[in-house]
Amino acid sequence: MKNIVLIGFMGVGKGSVAREIVKQSDMIALDTDDIIESMENRRIKKIFAEEGEEYFRALERKVALWLQKEVKGTLISTGGGFFKVPNLSKIGTVVFLSAPFEVIYRRILEHPDAEKKLRKRPLFQDVERAQKLYEERAVSYKKVADIIIDVQDKTISDIAKEILKKV
Repeated sequence: MKNIVLIGFMGVGKGSVAREIVKQSDMIALDTDDIIESMENRRIKKIFAEEGEEYFRALERKVALWLQKEVKGTLISTGGGFFKVPNLSKIGTVVFLSAPFEVIYRRILEHPDAEKKLRKRPLFQDVERAQKLYEERAVSYKKVADIIIDVQDKTISDIAKEILKKV
């Protein structure tokens, strides 16, 4: 069975959708950021602060190779920039969770633990910069995706059902 790889901008809901798909199916879920934090024994934010983005991207490429070789039949939620790994299509069916920047940002701000959600995302510290990054990535997400799911105005449960149906 092929893996399902969830991609999309930070805060779009990849982790929440992954947890819901696990509830609705017999799949196991992995999160690439969690794997990297485990490998490094430190948080993503600290890796960025101490080593920089390029070091972090090298860790993503290492995880991507491991996923391609060792992981099957698994739901994989990814960090916002993971879509750039060169072997993405070999890991599994790539599903892009799409929503306008304003919707993503509003969801984060309205979350009960909004402050923590924002702290966890180092590239979201400057909202204007984050929006520019979103605009740069939006086209690329679509190019690498096998399936595009518009998540705006849908429940997490409905998004999960739609992904399982299309995959």
